[in-house]
Amino acid sequence: MTEQNIARASAWMALGTIVSRLTGFLRLLLLFAVIGKSLNADIFNNANTIPNALYILVAGGIFNVVLVPQLVRAMKNDEDGGDAYANRVITLGLLVVASATAILVVAVPWLVRLFFNARLFTPAFDQQRESLELLAYLCMPQVFFYGSFVLIGQVLNARSRFGPMMWAPIVNNVVACAMLVSYAIAFGTSDGREGFSAVQSLLLGIGSTLAIATQTAVLVPFLRQAGFHFRPRFDFRGVGLSHTLRLGMWTLMFVAVNQVAFTIVQRLGTGATTAAASTGEDAGGSAVYEFGFLVSQMPHGVITVSLATAIIPTLSALAAERRYDRFRLELGRTLRIALVIVVPLAVVGGCLGQQAATVAGLVGSLNGNTQVIGYTIQAFALAMVAFTVHYLMLRGFYANEDTRTPFFIQSVIAVVNIATAIVLTSQVGPSRVAMMLALSYGISYVVGAVLSVLLLSRVVGPVLDREMLIFTGRLVVCASLAAFVMLGVALGLDAAGVDQARPLGGLLSAAGAAAAGGLTYVAAAKVVHMDQLTYLLRTVLRRS
Repeated sequence: MTEQNIARASAWMALGTIVSRLTGFLRLLLLFAVIGKSLNADIFNNANTIPNALYILVAGGIFNVVLVPQLVRAMKNDEDGGDAYANRVITLGLLVVASATAILVVAVPWLVRLFFNARLFTPAFDQQRESLELLAYLCMPQVFFYGSFVLIGQVLNARSRFGPMMWAPIVNNVVACAMLVSYAIAFGTSDGREGFSAVQSLLLGIGSTLAIATQTAVLVPFLRQAGFHFRPRFDFRGVGLSHTLRLGMWTLMFVAVNQVAFTIVQRLGTGATTAAASTGEDAGGSAVYEFGFLVSQMPHGVITVSLATAIIPTLSALAAERRYDRFRLELGRTLRIALVIVVPLAVVGGCLGQQAATVAGLVGSLNGNTQVIGYTIQAFALAMVAFTVHYLMLRGFYANEDTRTPFFIQSVIAVVNIATAIVLTSQVGPSRVAMMLALSYGISYVVGAVLSVLLLSRVVGPVLDREMLIFTGRLVVCASLAAFVMLGVALGLDAAGVDQARPLGGLLSAAGAAAAGGLTYVAAAKVVHMDQLTYLLRTVLRRS
């Protein structure tokens, strides 16, 4: 598969992911507009996030990264094209997530204490705690729908039907946005810290779970289009599922250490918002952290995930044949295509995050107070690049059926993330906690990216070959020139009297500086012969 073929295979997925990320961004903006960025935002946002975290802990790692290589092998080797294997996998998966969901619903009162700072469970926050528990009960069934969505989506991906899984989250975001608009009409907007009434919690919780259920439902018709007819099968023994589960055990431990870090980060974030609620300070906690995280993950979701999804079947086939020279070639091409887009966007975030954050100031409940959001976006710039490299290297391990090494790498990442987060957040007030959490995340993934490159190279040969090093030098030159121009334009507009702390001024500065930086980057890429960008642009334009 050539660079152009990879890009072409990813174009439709990328378009769906762009729309999905944009609607997701709109959903988060509406959350800030309706509920604000203080304790109420953390209560709802975390109650709605905990099911996803728990689903990933229970089964998501196995479903996401182990099943596709196994399904591809079954399609290639089994006489029925892998249909029986897929039916068994879906049946077993649905049983697992249904049982897990029932257990997790019962465990809600204990689970919320894991993710929230202990201060929330003191008498001073009784109303807020009751709101949190009710919302958690209403949102916990999402675990089942997340599992169903990924099972169906992975069967489609194994049959090279990548688009539906990328487009389905748009439906989720649309339903969630409708729910938030309904809340605003019924109850108004505020940057609240006092918790929610029972009726408010019902609307938020049921609406959020309905959004995930709808996302899952829209995938079902595409199974038939792909030629697959689901029939429950309970004959799990002797069909190779034990091999999948053995691989999945390392992935489960991988996810477990990741979720330990996630839980501690959430507690640190909610500690900032509960402290701010007690003192009246500005809050920079979990909701602000997630806003910055979503911004930083947009390039990853649009570019990296699309490319990785398209290339993983090829990598799996090459690894099965031990054709590691070709394996390195495909992985290197994919990494370069991803970095040629992700790196300049990370530079934009680092240089213009403060100005870009003013878009959130256009919504009423924040009253233009977006500085804490801007700092967090800027701090995530490091993670944008490091996470992309690490993510693609992990796909190399998984294609080679190695789930043990990623576990050890993720353990190191988790330890670095936790230690750095605790140290950095202890040095700042509540308004800077989200920024420090974002910086800690980036530092940990720099360590992870270095480790994953080194360890994968020991198995498949040097990932950082001469071509990659030359490309990296060209990329650094182009990105540095773009950063210089962006900062220069922003400073020039500031000197001209544009108030970049206000929404319209900030948006004008961000748009103008980003446009100038983008043109500089494209021109520099042409001068230094960074051909990956040219190939990508030509392919996307031809596809459109």
